[in-house]
Amino acid sequence: MSEDNTPDVADEFLAKAAEAEIEALRAELAALKEQTLRYAAEAENTKRRAERESNDARAYAIQKFARDLLGVADNLARALAHEPADGGDPAVKNFVLGVELTEKELLGAFERNGLNRIAPERGEKFDPHKHQAMSEVPGTDVPGGGVVEVMQPGYELLGRLIRPAMVMVAAKVAGAPEAETPKAGANPYASDEGEAGGSVDTRA
Repeated sequence: MSEDNTPDVADEFLAKAAEAEIEALRAELAALKEQTLRYAAEAENTKRRAERESNDARAYAIQKFARDLLGVADNLARALAHEPADGGDPAVKNFVLGVELTEKELLGAFERNGLNRIAPERGEKFDPHKHQAMSEVPGTDVPGGGVVEVMQPGYELLGRLIRPAMVMVAAKVAGAPEAETPKAGANPYASDEGEAGGSVDTRA
């Protein structure tokens, strides 16, 4: 090997070493990027899990208190349902107005804290996960399996059922349209998951 070729060999060696080092750095950078993305995804999953657990803990903590307050809401609704027909007395008018405002404020507090009212419209399909059928009503204009009347509204707290809505359901008649198709040989009002509210109480 001549002395003239020695610098070229050295330069080539240095270039190859530099290229190898650059490739190694690129591979390390790619690995660090992947690790960063993985950590970010884990952090986001941890945040979502913490939020979900916090919501569950909150719902569990106020569930009993919310259920106890439902009786207050029911009594206010019953009081307003029996409002005197003769409202000429100013004292009676003021009393009724006070009850209405109290009910409104209570329902507003329910909504602000995630306690939502369940009151299906007439003709709405019976939902065994949210409704409880108290009786069947034959000969109505509502398709079979539809809600005829709400006897008592239900409530759910942050998506968790606190109390099913007590409803009267249109009886199914052969050949008549149905609000939903029942499973063969099964109670059309029974819950598949066995939740409360799926049975029919014929004593009502």
